[in-house]
Amino acid sequence: MDPVIDFLNNILWGYVLIYGLLAVGIYFTIRLGFIQFRHFFEFFRVVRGSRSSDKAGISPLQALTVSLASRVGTGNLAGVAVALTLGGPGAIFWMWMVALVGMATAYAESTLAQLYKVRNEDGDYRGGPAFYIARGLRQPWLGGLFSLFLILSFGLVFNAVQANSIADAVEAAFGVEKLWIGIALAALTAVVIFGGIRQIARVAEIVVPFMAVAYLAVAIYVLVVHYAELPGVFALIFRSAFGLEPAAGGITGGIAAAMLNGVKRGLFSNEAGMGSAPNIAAVATPDPHHPSSQGMVQGLGVFIDTLLICTATALMILLSGVYTPGQEVTGTELTQNALSAHIGGAGIYFVAVAIFFFAFTSIIGNYSYAENALTFLGLAGKPGLVVMRIGVLAMVIWGSLQSVRTVFNTADASMGLMATINLIAILALSGTVTKLTADYFKQKKEGRQPVFDNDHYPELAGKIDGTIWTRHGDIGRQEEG
Repeated sequence: MDPVIDFLNNILWGYVLIYGLLAVGIYFTIRLGFIQFRHFFEFFRVVRGSRSSDKAGISPLQALTVSLASRVGTGNLAGVAVALTLGGPGAIFWMWMVALVGMATAYAESTLAQLYKVRNEDGDYRGGPAFYIARGLRQPWLGGLFSLFLILSFGLVFNAVQANSIADAVEAAFGVEKLWIGIALAALTAVVIFGGIRQIARVAEIVVPFMAVAYLAVAIYVLVVHYAELPGVFALIFRSAFGLEPAAGGITGGIAAAMLNGVKRGLFSNEAGMGSAPNIAAVATPDPHHPSSQGMVQGLGVFIDTLLICTATALMILLSGVYTPGQEVTGTELTQNALSAHIGGAGIYFVAVAIFFFAFTSIIGNYSYAENALTFLGLAGKPGLVVMRIGVLAMVIWGSLQSVRTVFNTADASMGLMATINLIAILALSGTVTKLTADYFKQKKEGRQPVFDNDHYPELAGKIDGTIWTRHGDIGRQEEG
C-alpha cells in the first residue's frame, strides 16, 4: 500500500490542496469583500454571546475553545520548527499569509455548518460539512464518504499522532516509560470523552484559554527581554520570504522553499478549509442568532492559532540563538532548545507540559468531530458511541508506544480527500454564504441585532431545519418590536 498512499499524498498535498486551499481562501476573501479585514473587530464581538434560553447548543466561546483545542496541537510547536528548518525564516511570512486568507475560508465553511445543522435524537445540535453536502448539494452519499474520512483521520489516527508527541516529550523531560504515559493519557481522555460533547466543551473552555495564555505569557516575556532585536528578526522574515536573504545551512529553493513550507505548515496548523472545525461550529447556539456570527467565531480561531501562537513559537526560536537554517535538530527538540536558552533548564519541562496540554486538547477536540460524523451516519446511538470511544482510547495507547509510517500516511491521505470534498462543497455553496454575509451586515448597518429569517431564503425550503431558526427569529422580532 505504501507506493499507492505516497502517490496519493504527493498529488493531494503537493498540488491539489496546497494551491486549492490558497485559491479558495483568496476567492472567499475577495467575494466576501475582505470580511476578515473590514470586520475584524466583529470577529471578537460575536464570541461574547451566551446560549440564552437555548440549551440545545453550546456557547460561542465553548465552540471557539473546542475548535482551538483541535487546531492548537503539536503543529504549533514542532510544526513551526520544521517550517523554519526546511524553509528558513521566510516560511513564517507565508504562514501568516495563508492564515489571513484562511480566515475567510473558515468563516464560509462554519457559516454553512450553522445554517444546515439539525437536532439529534436527544434534541442537541449537530452538523458539519457532511450535512451541508447532503442537504445543500443533495449528495448524501458524498456526505457519508466525507464522514468516513473524518472518522479515520481525526477520530482515530491523528489522536495516535498526538499521543505519540506527548509520550516522546514527557519521556524526554521526566523519564517516564511510554506505556504508563499512554495508559494515563487514555484514562484522562476517557473521563472527558465519555461525558460527550458538552463535557468536552466544559473542559476546553477552562483548559484552552489557560494553555494559550500561559504559552503567550512566556512568549511576551521573551519579546520584552529581546525587544531591541525584534526589528531585525521581522526584517529577516520579510527578506527571506521574498528571496532577498542568502540561503544558508542546506536550505535550497529560496523563495519557493519558504513559500511551500510556510503554506503547508500553516494549513496543517489552522485547518482552514479542511472541514474539521465546522463540526463543532454547528453545535453552537450563535449570538446574534444568525449563521454568519458563528462563521466569524471560527475565523477568529484561525487568527489565534497561526497569527498568535505559531508566531510566538517562531519568534522565540529566532531570538534564541540556537537556530541555524537547515540544521539537523528540528521539531520539538529545536523548540525545547530555544526555550531552554530563554528560561534555562526549565525550558525542556515547559515545552513538555505545553505539548501535553496542546496535544491532549487536540485529542478531545478531534473526538468531538468524529461524534458529529457518527450522527450523520446514523451510528450515534449508545453502542456506536461506546465503540468509537474505545477505539479512540486504544489509538491513544498504541500511538504513545510507536510510530508506524504507513498508518500516519493513510491518515494524511484520508484528510486530504476529506478536505478536497469540503472545498468543492463550499465553492458550490458560495452564493449562499455571500447572501448570508450581506444579510448580516445589512441588519448591523440598520442598527438591528442580526437575526436569520427563513422567509428571506425561499430557496432553502426543505434543505434546512426551519424550526431551529424560526423560533429564534420570532423571538428576535418580538424583542425588536
